[in-house]
Amino acid sequence: MKSAQTEDTLKENIATVRELLTQRKREEETEDQRSAENQEATKSLFQYQHWLELQAILKPLHIGDIAHILEILPLDDRLTVWQQVNIFRRGDVLLEVSDAVRENLIQSISEEDLLAALNLMDADDLAYIADDIPEDLLKIRQKTLTTEDKNWLRRAMSYEEDSVGFLMSNEMVVIYDNDALKDAAKILRGLEKLPIHNDTLFVVDRRGILRGILSLQNILLNDPNLPVHNIMETDIVYFSPQDDAGEASQAFERYDLVSAPVISDRGKLVGRLTVDVVMDYIRDEATEDVLNMAGISAEEDLFAPILNSARNRALWLLFNLGAAFFISQIIGIFEATITQLVSLAVLMPIVTSVGGNIGNQTAAIIIRGMTLGQINKENTTYLMRKELGVSALNGLVIGSIVGIFSFILYKNIALSIVISVAMLLTLILAALLGLLVPIFLHRIGRDPALGSSVIMTATIDSVGFFIFLGLASIFLVK
Repeated sequence: MKSAQTEDTLKENIATVRELLTQRKREEETEDQRSAENQEATKSLFQYQHWLELQAILKPLHIGDIAHILEILPLDDRLTVWQQVNIFRRGDVLLEVSDAVRENLIQSISEEDLLAALNLMDADDLAYIADDIPEDLLKIRQKTLTTEDKNWLRRAMSYEEDSVGFLMSNEMVVIYDNDALKDAAKILRGLEKLPIHNDTLFVVDRRGILRGILSLQNILLNDPNLPVHNIMETDIVYFSPQDDAGEASQAFERYDLVSAPVISDRGKLVGRLTVDVVMDYIRDEATEDVLNMAGISAEEDLFAPILNSARNRALWLLFNLGAAFFISQIIGIFEATITQLVSLAVLMPIVTSVGGNIGNQTAAIIIRGMTLGQINKENTTYLMRKELGVSALNGLVIGSIVGIFSFILYKNIALSIVISVAMLLTLILAALLGLLVPIFLHRIGRDPALGSSVIMTATIDSVGFFIFLGLASIFLVK
């Protein structure tokens, strides 16, 4: 069995891989300067030597470590390393890498090699990456599956990506409720290996209806002749294939689950959800939320070609550009005010800067609460009052500090009062937007993190400038 590398060992392996790739490039550059007749033979020899060294490094590594190395390498180096991954391990690596990197790796290998990797995957694995596999190759692989696996793959692919059904596995150990514990032990001994994270057996009746679970501990510590239904646990956590994967992940955290049964509407056992899949889902969702708040697609590969990355980010940049033009028009309206009181131009970025931070803080808290299922219709009003109270208190404190600072600079008490009030109003508005924008996006069926930071920043800047310059026009300019 391959053991996972320690952090230090993994860093050493990454450094070694990088050094080998650097050496290969140096030798290729040197080779270009040699005579043409010796060039091809020498180049092939060097390449073969590097391939062997790379293969020797990759062979003992855990699949997760190989995936990590591939994800942190630029495209050319990534493909060089990928070509040296043992063909029998490529399927497992494809399951571990991010979606963007998986797509890049699949495009880089021949159909024959990809099909060889697919042939080593079971129905669960195929369902997980089915969207990234060329349709013709997926159909070829499906023909070699058993009827049961074909039906499972078809059913798994029909579920939404963020549902329990998409994440569940068909690898589970099942026993009938009228069997004895010794029958359960016999079933376990007859397996080649236990499914991953298998801490319980699922107990069903003759119709396949879930009746309870039987822990491995109960099998080992009780009389082998006892009936299963006397020992099994009936107060269990279970899911439906249509359940939201985010809600399921919260249940796994709340109840410290390792695995859980998935049942149909009629109570029939249809699959199993495990903690490793849930952890991967949580990680992917967290990464996606962070990127979406900045208006960046979660599908972007860190080392994607420049054109692809530019296209991926262009939409929100164009939105920002439009917002910047709009803000410039607002400032233009108060051009005469700014001309008469130049200090406004110095102070107005302070108002919007602090307001943007308040908005992003509130949005982060709200998005986190929504992710954890802590926010609903009943407590939204309370949250609004609470966040407005927090922003008002911060607005009074920070507004007073800014007012004192501006008075020290410009010795103008009216200006100090105007910027203090503008700061207070802007911070209240920012908190309100930080609460309402994610909730609104969620209510219309969109990801609450999707571009929320970009939207709030543009809105807070626009309204913040309008409030400050508007108050200045009313109270400071004659």
